Amino acid sequence: MYREHFEKLIEMQRQRVEKMKSQGDFISYEELDEIIIGVCGGDGIGPAITRQAQRVLEHILSEEISNGKVKFRTIDNLTIEYRAKVGKAIPDDILDELKKCHVILKGPTTTPKKGDPWPNIESANVAMRKELDLFANVRPVKVPEAGIDWVFFRENTEGAYAAGSLGLRIDDDIAVDFTFTTQQGTDRIIRLAFEHARKTGRDRVTAVTKANIIKTTDGMFLDTFYRIAAEYPEIQADDWFIDIMTAKLVDEKRRSSFQVMVLPNLYGDILTDEAAEFQGGVGTAGSANIGKRYAMFEAIHGSAPRMVEEGRDRYADPSSMLRASVMLLEHIGKVDKARKLERALDRCAAERKYVITGRDTGATCEQYADYVMETLSSF
Repeated sequence: MYREHFEKLIEMQRQRVEKMKSQGDFISYEELDEIIIGVCGGDGIGPAITRQAQRVLEHILSEEISNGKVKFRTIDNLTIEYRAKVGKAIPDDILDELKKCHVILKGPTTTPKKGDPWPNIESANVAMRKELDLFANVRPVKVPEAGIDWVFFRENTEGAYAAGSLGLRIDDDIAVDFTFTTQQGTDRIIRLAFEHARKTGRDRVTAVTKANIIKTTDGMFLDTFYRIAAEYPEIQADDWFIDIMTAKLVDEKRRSSFQVMVLPNLYGDILTDEAAEFQGGVGTAGSANIGKRYAMFEAIHGSAPRMVEEGRDRYADPSSMLRASVMLLEHIGKVDKARKLERALDRCAAERKYVITGRDTGATCEQYADYVMETLSSF
C-alpha cells in the first residue's frame, strides 16, 4: 500500500517534469486583441475587498475597457461551500472558466484545517498554482523610511506544498508527508529572480534554504542557484539559511542590504508574511503568481471568516487587493498606470483621511476605494 502510494506521487512529478520540458515562452500581452481579467471573490472578506479592487481597476482602465482592449469576467462559486460540495479544491466548471482568462484577480479562499466542518480538500491556492502552472509567487515589500526594498521570488508549485494533502498516517504513532524538488522547477524560479534583478537594475540576489539539514531537496535548490548565478556575473549572489534570515530581516544594520530573495515554497510563505509586517501587516501586501500562460494576483492574508460572522466584512481593508492590482497592471504592460495607482495608495496611507480599523470605528472598504479613486484623479 505505502509503496504504491509513493510510486503514484513520483509518477505525478514525472508528468509535471515532462510538461515543463514542453513549455514555450511567456505570453505576450501586447500581441493580444483583448486581455481578459477574471475576478474571483473567494471566501469570507474576499468578495468585499475584491469588489473594491475591481472598481478601482475598472476606473484606471476605463479607456482600455471602452475600446475593447480589456474585459472583466466575474467567476462565481470559488467558495468553500461549493468546493466542499463537489469535493475538489477547484471544481471543474470553475477551472474551465479560469482557463478562459489571461490574468485573475482572486480574493482569499478558506483552506480547511483539522477540526473544521469541511472535508479535507486541498488549498484552492495550491491547486490553482498547480493547475495553471503559476510557478512564481512574487511578493514585494517596500518601506522607504526603513531602507527596505525587497522582492521575494517564492517557488510556488513544489516543495512541502506539492503533495500537502497526500501524506500518510501510517499508524497511531507515525505520520509522513512529502516534499518534492525538480530540476526544471528550480531552474525557472531562480532564473526569473535573476532576470528581474537584471531588468530592474538590482545587483544582489539571495537564496534562502536549509540546505545544511535538508540536504537533498534544498541541496538541489542551492546547487542550481549558484550554477545559474554564474550566468549573471554583474549580480552578487549569496545564500542564507531560513532560520537566520528570519532574524536578519529584523536586524536594522543588515536588512537594508537585501534586494531580491529566491526561496523554496514553504520558506517563502513564512518569510514573506514576516516581511509584510514591516509594511503594515499582511493586510497591506499583495502578491503575484506568475506562469508562462496565466497569472493570478491576490492578497497574502486569509479569508477572515470571523469578520463575516460578526458582520464586519464591509470594514475589511482592501489595501492588499489594491496592491495586488498594482502588480496586475504592471504585468499586463500598463506600467505607467501601475505606478500611478501605487503613488495613490502611498498617499492615501500617509494622509490617513480614511482609516480602516476593521470595525465601524473606521472607514468601509468602499469608502477607501472611493478615496483611492479620488486621489488618482489628482495626478
